[in-house]
Amino acid sequence: MTAMRLVQRMKRDWMHTGRRPSGLCGAALLVAARMHDFRRTIKEIVGVVKVCETTLRKRLTEFEGTPTSQLTIEEFMKVDLDQECDPPCFTEGLMKKKVRQVRYWSPHTCTNMTSDPPHCL
Repeated sequence: MTAMRLVQRMKRDWMHTGRRPSGLCGAALLVAARMHDFRRTIKEIVGVVKVCETTLRKRLTEFEGTPTSQLTIEEFMKVDLDQECDPPCFTEGLMKKKVRQVRYWSPHTCTNMTSDPPHCL
């Protein structure tokens, strides 16, 4: 039941778009097992859902960035969050755009002063 709620929440947070369901199911199974004190390793889950370990880790990292991951177990069971997250590919694109902007503008805003290293304005 908990894994199903996790998958539903992942769908609301757009984690399912463009992805195979086995990665989401694996992440949900691992999180649900740990929520209920069943100690399962990533390798055990990978063997069941037949996805790469890297894929499972990516889904877990994406889930970590959602508001649902910040809830306690009791809150997760009682509360349905109304808010949705942007798709992971969208937020990743925004981060890459910010990095490109910083790399582009950082050399243009620095001036050489008399002391080392150069000072940025």
